[in-house]
Amino acid sequence: MPSKILMVDDEPRVLAALKRALRKEPFEIWGAGSAYEALQLLSEQPMEVVVSDEKMPSMSGSELLAEIAVRYPETIRIMLTGHASLDVAVKAINEGRIYRFMTKPVSEVELAVTIRQALEYRKLLVQVVALKQTVARQSSVIGELESRYPGISELELDASGRIVLDCA
Repeated sequence: MPSKILMVDDEPRVLAALKRALRKEPFEIWGAGSAYEALQLLSEQPMEVVVSDEKMPSMSGSELLAEIAVRYPETIRIMLTGHASLDVAVKAINEGRIYRFMTKPVSEVELAVTIRQALEYRKLLVQVVALKQTVARQSSVIGELESRYPGISELELDASGRIVLDCA
């Protein structure tokens, strides 16, 4: 199943160009012409990655990505803007917790590679969450065993680090 990528830009020509740039990639590309349209789409259809322009009417890309970070923290957020400034970058990083800040114009290769890397990063984050859940379950089981059989989780090691079995 292809990864779902949402491109957000208020300029239809730019949005069409971004979608065209990724047509050869194994992604399902969605488009939104405004931040509000993007939020509506995300409420109906989960996306793995959102790539947003900064300067849009009503709600900026930074504000959009910050809202997505709160509502959909598992969605990777990328800022792609033609209006780069230090203030915009800092706001996007701090509030939107973005994965990457990119400036227009961007090459097709750079955009595709960045999205592929974002998808790999997302996969790692999902694995970390799963591992934390596994550790929590195992800790709970060990806690239950320890309450039933005090000392069961303690090990005695000899000088070389081998486990000493005390059968007494």
